[in-house]
This record gives sequence, structure tokens and C-alpha cells, in this order.
Amino acid sequence: MTIDDDLTRGRGAPGRGEIKPMPRGPSTTRDLERYAGLFASRTRGMKSSAMRDLMAVIARPEVISLAGGLPDTGAFPKETLAAVMRQVAMESSAEALQYGPTEGLAGAKDCIVEVMAAEGIRADPDDMIVTAGGQQVIDLVARALIDPGDVILAEAPTYPGAVPVFSSYQADVVQIEMDSDGMRVDVMEETLDRLDREGRKPKFIYTIPTFQNPGGVTMSLPRRRRLVEVARERELLVLEDNPYGLLRYEGVPVPTLRELDGGLYVMYLGTFSKILSPGIRLGWVLAPPPVLEKINLGKQAADLCSSTLSQLMVIEYFSGARWRDYVDSVAERYRARRDTMLDALAEHFPAEASWTHPSGGLFIWATLPDFIDTTDLLARALRDNVAFVPGAAAYLDGRGHNAMRLNFSAVDEADIREGVRRIGKVVAEQLALYGSLTDQPAAPPAPAVEESSEGGAQVVPMPQRRSGEGRARGT
Repeated sequence: MTIDDDLTRGRGAPGRGEIKPMPRGPSTTRDLERYAGLFASRTRGMKSSAMRDLMAVIARPEVISLAGGLPDTGAFPKETLAAVMRQVAMESSAEALQYGPTEGLAGAKDCIVEVMAAEGIRADPDDMIVTAGGQQVIDLVARALIDPGDVILAEAPTYPGAVPVFSSYQADVVQIEMDSDGMRVDVMEETLDRLDREGRKPKFIYTIPTFQNPGGVTMSLPRRRRLVEVARERELLVLEDNPYGLLRYEGVPVPTLRELDGGLYVMYLGTFSKILSPGIRLGWVLAPPPVLEKINLGKQAADLCSSTLSQLMVIEYFSGARWRDYVDSVAERYRARRDTMLDALAEHFPAEASWTHPSGGLFIWATLPDFIDTTDLLARALRDNVAFVPGAAAYLDGRGHNAMRLNFSAVDEADIREGVRRIGKVVAEQLALYGSLTDQPAAPPAPAVEESSEGGAQVVPMPQRRSGEGRARGT
């Protein structure tokens, strides 16, 4: 009798040779002790992703989610998807179902070269690896470069999805404050000097310089140039994460760090998730050859290769579709939704709140009075069926408790207005409660901040826009 026979018999009445399933129930202290000694020490530093934790809740149809970094995949033409899949199935089915090279298919790399040319970057296919989304790039770079205790510099706030990656490799992440011109490179240099005195050199600098997630701000050209200069002077690697660069709604494009550096110290992360679809799970990384070799070895160990089917779908799509037209069309859609959210914030958020005015991308970063904790606020907001990402998820040092990330790309304008209204109502309740407990106004109006395209604002908070100013006045 085989195990399969036993399993088959187990579906009916108990009999001889039946394999009975282990009983399942609530975990007990003994259950936890049984496995605790088996876990690697690095698991103690692992953190969950705030967005992943929210997925089950925001999937409910009654919840208005302003939390996810989701593109509007409903905008992708169904007939185009059907035609692409049909063509791949008819002409390349055997290849689509087979393993591929770890580095990626040559045709997929040609598509990436085309995308990067649209960003002003001349890319060599030999300098890139196709990955399972942009998230894998962050993991593979950390895997190749980070030992426990090694230092990474990152913006404050930083991409919430990078937080669990850096934590899992036990990195010491030092976050550099931002303002409306992006990361404060002058503060970064001061931090590097301090770390140098302590005998600690960062392994790399992680930055999202264009339409930053979660801040929505863009690093100015003078700061980009200085960052590249600092990387060369100090021989520091930089990981430039650029998922949103083609989703521009206003203003003039700024050269990427990769373009300014030429590939000597800047590693570049790109993805099809925001300009095509996150479901195909394809991204890419460009890096100096010695680093790329280690990334390649890490990917071989992780998953052998990225999806051949997805790569062939991209190749087919790029061969027949006007991909730039599609990107431009979704950018126009997102622009309208951004404007709707800015107007809703001005209408429904209190005078004590402030927020960024992004020129592209998917996010607005809102800051509330210091006594409000947005993690607690989220729990209250979920009872009103609205969600956002609490600001603390974008920090590793306890900051951000009174901020939130708001996404405007994934829901229609009516839901944006209603979602912001519901959050504003919860915030107003917190302000009223604070006022009743302290017998004083919730918070004084914030002072005006003088901005400079060269040196940036002279304060830490990014938001320069005040409730009630109206969208037309900008930041």
C-alpha cells in the first residue's frame, strides 16, 4: 500500500493504515517553545510590512483604501492583454513554460533599455539583471552587501517595503531627514563624517529621488549632483529606486542619479509594476559589474530566474503596443486624482495639518499635530471603513508617529473625496478630545517656512502646504 493509497482511504471511514492529520488549534506556549530554538537569530529583527498587514482588511469591498501603492490596473485595455497572452501562447508556448537565464531574456532586456532611454539613461543590457519585481532588487542588493550591523543610509521617511528587508538582514539603518527638495544631502554629509569618526562606513545609500515613496517630494538637481559627488569622493554605493519617474504630472524632468553618475557607484532599480502591471512581477537592476555578479549569484539561489512567461508577455506587448501612450494615459488619470485629493485635504483636514504636493508618483505625505498617533488613528479609521499607511511604518527609529501616507492612484475621485472626509472626521474627533482634556487649543498654527531650491527648507518636516490654501497656490 502506498502513502497515496493511505491518503485516499483517509477521506472515508477510519481504517487500518489511515494517515490522520495532526490536530490544529490555538498555539500554546509549548508550541512556541517547540519551534523557538529552530529560528535563525536574524528572524528576531524581522518586521512585517505595514502594507501586507493591511491587505486582508482593505480587500473588503466596503473599505476605501488610500493605503496601497497600487496602480490602477483596471485602466489596462483588456483586449490588449488578451491579444498579448494569445500571441505568446500560439508562438512561444514551449519557451514561456520553460526556465530562462538568470540574467533575463535578451528581448526583455531590450524593452528595459527602451524604458530607460525614456528616462534619459543609456543602458547596456550586459549591465542588468531582470528580477521578480523591484522588491527583489532591494533584497538581492542587501543580501549581497549587508552583514549584521552594517550601516545603510536611507531617507526619513523611507519606502515602507524596504523596512522589513533591511531589518531581516540586521542592518543598522540611519535615516536622513528630508524637506521639499528631497533628502538633505548636507545632513547626509554630516552623518557620514560622524560615522567616519566612529569607524563605520555605510555599505550603500538607499534613495527614491523622484516622487519619493512615501513623501511625494523630488530631490533637486543640485542635491543630486552633490550626492553623486559624495559617492565618488567617499567610494560609496548608491541604490537609486525609480519606480515612478515616468509618472510626471507637472514640471521638467530631472536627470536620474544613474545618468549623472554613469554607473560607477549608482545601482539603479526599475520596475514594470507602475508603468505596466505589478502582476507580471518584473523589475530590473543595473549595477557595477562586480556587484552585479554577486547579485546574480544571489538570484540563482533565490529563484533561479524570473518568470519566462512574464518576460515574453512584456516582449510581445512592447512589439505591438504603444506603451508610452498607455503610460501617458494613466498619468493623466492619476493627475486628476492627485488634484482631487489635494482639494479634499484642503476641505476636510484641520488647519494644524500639512501635506506635500507631489509633481508625480502615487503618494501624498500628511503630517498631523504631534500628539496624534496615526497607528492608533488607523484603528479608529478602519471602523469607518477607510485605510491609510501610518507614518511609523516608514521609519526604523520610532519617528513618524503623527504622519500618514495617502495613495491617490488606486481609487476613483468620488472615493478619494469620501475617504479623505472620513479620515478628516476622525482627526477632528482626536483634536476635540485633546482640547477637552487639556483645556487649550490643539496646536498653534505652524510658522511659515522659507524654501530654497539650493539649500532646502530650514526645518525637518517635508510638508509646506497648509489646509485651506487651495490647490492652485501649490507649495
